[in-house]
Amino acid sequence: MTDIDVTVIGGGAAGLMAAVSAARCGARTRVIEHMDRIGKKILSTGNGKCNYTNAVQGLSCYRGENPAFVLPVFEQFGQEDTVRLFEELGIYPKIKNGYYYPASEQAVSVVEVFGMECDYLGVDLWTSCGLQSIQKTCTGYEIRTTKGAFSTKTVIFAPGLLAAPKTGSDGSAFPYIEALGHHFVDVVPALVQLHGKQAFFKKLAGIRAEMQVTLYLENAQFQPKGSRGTARGENPDAVCSERGELQLTASGISGIPVFQISRYATRALADEKHPYVLIDFAPDLTDKEFFDLLSERFYENTHGKSAGEALIGLFNRKLSEVLLSEAGIRSELYAGEVARATLHRLVKCVKNFRVDITGSNGMEAAQVCAGGVDTEEIEATTLASKLADGIYFAGEIIDIDGTCGGYNLQWAWTSGYIAGEMQQRKECQNRDDTDQSDKNAAASRCGSTGTENQKTSGTFGRTGASLPDYQKIH
Repeated sequence: MTDIDVTVIGGGAAGLMAAVSAARCGARTRVIEHMDRIGKKILSTGNGKCNYTNAVQGLSCYRGENPAFVLPVFEQFGQEDTVRLFEELGIYPKIKNGYYYPASEQAVSVVEVFGMECDYLGVDLWTSCGLQSIQKTCTGYEIRTTKGAFSTKTVIFAPGLLAAPKTGSDGSAFPYIEALGHHFVDVVPALVQLHGKQAFFKKLAGIRAEMQVTLYLENAQFQPKGSRGTARGENPDAVCSERGELQLTASGISGIPVFQISRYATRALADEKHPYVLIDFAPDLTDKEFFDLLSERFYENTHGKSAGEALIGLFNRKLSEVLLSEAGIRSELYAGEVARATLHRLVKCVKNFRVDITGSNGMEAAQVCAGGVDTEEIEATTLASKLADGIYFAGEIIDIDGTCGGYNLQWAWTSGYIAGEMQQRKECQNRDDTDQSDKNAAASRCGSTGTENQKTSGTFGRTGASLPDYQKIH
């Protein structure tokens, strides 16, 4: 058997960063990836351009049962650290509205530089390699794979969850994590298109427009943790709310604002609750302002127009037809004949267009998942398991997910770096403990505890003087 210091399960974003971080600390490192190559999921990020981070950071960008779990992790390795490290690896940034991409605008560039760095550091990359067992030993763990067995001091789990399983995130590592005593917060699709119950979607397919989307639960109170929704401040009954370009499809709703709220909708569906959204097709106007606008079009400047013609220039024609139908207004009716009460009903349809959510496009289409290993079972400052010695977690496998815009990748880089860097800190701590024991023993022989006038050793944090040069990237 070959002895390894650190074994990383998963060759995606978090796994590759963990491997590089550990190897830079001098750890003999091996990556176990069951796909035929590393970084497959990275290749599809940012529409193939890899939006690897975002200049805007904050707790509101991350979700989970306990979003604050990310805070001590980001304090050690944040967005600026990521940018510096990527530049060191060869990725020069192209920044668009705070979104960071490789200057090449090719996601493959990110995979290639990590591959080259792993090669330079001597990291073993075992691709097309399936796990068979992980057994605790007196010195660490014995790992059996389809390519052979070996012993390792530490295991870092970075296998992803279930989103886009064709890229490798298929849940095959879950049984090994559960066998160590860990529990999963239920895994559901996130950043995914939602399906609507109503039949009118077939008429609306292809429409794009700036809209406000607010998620509610039928006859239920639900306040999500870590929601960035603005509507909660305005409407305490709302789960979350997002504004942006909405896309109407033949089966429901899509676009970034829908992706942002989708994790709460899919979670509600999994809990057998009944989510629905209210869409505001005129988000820049209040109900009164929009009624006044329609009154002008229907009653003052009609010029013989029908109700359908009175809406031309406000909405896509197909959308206008559906809105009028939902309000009970015949499109061919003379605009001036529409009763004011009926016009109020049209305002309600435009400003509170209801869509009952029945499902999503599922794991195959989801960019990430919500859920994962319960953060209550993970040490926040180290990402070490509280239940099993020598076990660490990184990336999506932890119950943390980000919003659109590079946040899930940033979490992967940050958590992967810290999980890998812990190997250096452990070795340093072990040396410090040994040195301290020797000093105490010597002092005891001299009739002293050895604690007086003794300086405390360095902590080996991000600003520690004992860090190797390559770690001093602040």
